[in-house]
Amino acid sequence: MPNEPVQCCIKRTMKRATVFRNGTKENGKIIKCEDTLELVMSTASDVLDINASIIYTAMGGQLTNAELIRDDEILYISQGEPFIDPKASCYTQAAGACTGQSTLATHNDWVTLNVGGRHFSTTRSTLIGREPDSMLARMFADDNLHVPWHSSVDHSGAYLIDRSSSYFEPVLNYLRHGQLILDDGLNPAGVLEEAIFFGITSLYKPLEEMIKSNEKPGDHTPITRREFVLMLQGRGANCELRCQGMNFEGADLSKLDLRYINLKLANLSEADLSGANMSFCCLERTNMTRAKMNNCNLTGCDLQEANLRGANVKNATFEEMLTPLHMSQSVR
Repeated sequence: MPNEPVQCCIKRTMKRATVFRNGTKENGKIIKCEDTLELVMSTASDVLDINASIIYTAMGGQLTNAELIRDDEILYISQGEPFIDPKASCYTQAAGACTGQSTLATHNDWVTLNVGGRHFSTTRSTLIGREPDSMLARMFADDNLHVPWHSSVDHSGAYLIDRSSSYFEPVLNYLRHGQLILDDGLNPAGVLEEAIFFGITSLYKPLEEMIKSNEKPGDHTPITRREFVLMLQGRGANCELRCQGMNFEGADLSKLDLRYINLKLANLSEADLSGANMSFCCLERTNMTRAKMNNCNLTGCDLQEANLRGANVKNATFEEMLTPLHMSQSVR
């Protein structure tokens, strides 16, 4: 018989490995080792439900080539954090006996957060205890203890959070001791945004009240009765109070002594002026639509082109007005 060519069949041996999350020896998964490191990491990501980016050997060496993986090797999968030796971090002794409980599984273990480039060290009990339904609590809850929040970490292993460190600090301090303390110059509106982002609901109301109390009167912020009374108390005996163009919309100014005040072009719409003494005020082109002016003393007022549409002037006194009353529409 003629010589026939000999066909060689080389069978490739399939390798497998057991993969764990970095720093743990629990819930390992056996996977088939693919031809490339990228495919191995993709498979490990799927079975461990993480975003794998580094593979470490049991000795802490970083794998750079899938061909270096030995059959039945134990591998630790990292999301970017440094190697964590499971022998040093997984088991603790309590009362002279092994608890078998991971140190990562206790609420008192320390974690470090990198918030906007600044590091904060705290305990899980701080992040979980006061607001158990918040985002921070969910990030570090029991079911996320091995890889909290699946967050990226920096070179030191601190969990990266892309938020403002200045506004985060009072939120963290509140979780520590239950007191809301803001340093001078820190805008409470920024702290409120952090509280909303992290879901610290018990901070919403006190921060909103703080923001409201810090508001300065402006073109769109009506002056309150308290603010105006302070203005009245602060003027001298012979000093004219100029309130030209100010916004008193809806303000309660009832029964106040408002004599001789310059309110030209001011907004007094829907203000309560009932029983107030406004004699000899300048009300030229003042907006007093739908204002309550019953029993108001308007003696000697300059009401030229004042808008009293819909105002209640029942029993108001108008004697000795300096100019005729001009109204855009009828008054009650």
